Amino acid sequence: MNTQEMNADTAAIIERLQALGCSDLSDAMDRLRINCQCLGIKPLDRGFSLAGRAWTLRYGPIDPQNPGTVGDYIDDLEPGTVVVLDNQGRLDATVWGDILTSVASVKGIAGTVIDGVCRDVNRALELDYPIFSRDNYMRTGKDRVQVEATGEPVNIGGVRVATGDWLRGDADGVVVVPGDRLEEVLTVAEEIAAAEERIRADIATMSLREARTKNSYHSLQTARD
Repeated sequence: MNTQEMNADTAAIIERLQALGCSDLSDAMDRLRINCQCLGIKPLDRGFSLAGRAWTLRYGPIDPQNPGTVGDYIDDLEPGTVVVLDNQGRLDATVWGDILTSVASVKGIAGTVIDGVCRDVNRALELDYPIFSRDNYMRTGKDRVQVEATGEPVNIGGVRVATGDWLRGDADGVVVVPGDRLEEVLTVAEEIAAAEERIRADIATMSLREARTKNSYHSLQTARD
């Protein structure tokens, strides 16, 4: 999805998120005491990057008495959505593969984040479709997991994600920005990023110690009352 296909407000938010790294946002949310860092969730390729609003789905083990399915939700999602799948960290059954990757790529989905595993990695690499997960594994989730809920808060790497929250993913992993604190987080993250950029410029003419002191480096991420 390009910025011409988004409304102006969404496009502006995406631009600001993409200008920041996960580290900038992580530091900002440390200062703001927001749990945001999705532990163990990493990109299939270090070059993958995503930014967008979450749509959530939670999986559970198959119910032999009343079996469900892995779901055909992808048809209903809007361009720019980040698909967020909570498979309870399972490593033995995938919930995302090449067909979903192909459809998501055509629809302009911003990317997929999984607390669990995906498969068919080559398709994601071929289409440059961003997937962030715990790992990859070929074993299907069909007849092993089923949809428990959609649009409800889920757990991704120890972080609560609700539909409408914002996600940013890059080579360092994934962070979650609560929808109701977006502007606050962006403002602090931009402040931190600017201070670190000044430090990088200052070390051309002074020591690192001096540059850090000048730019209050040691308190940038510290929580404040």
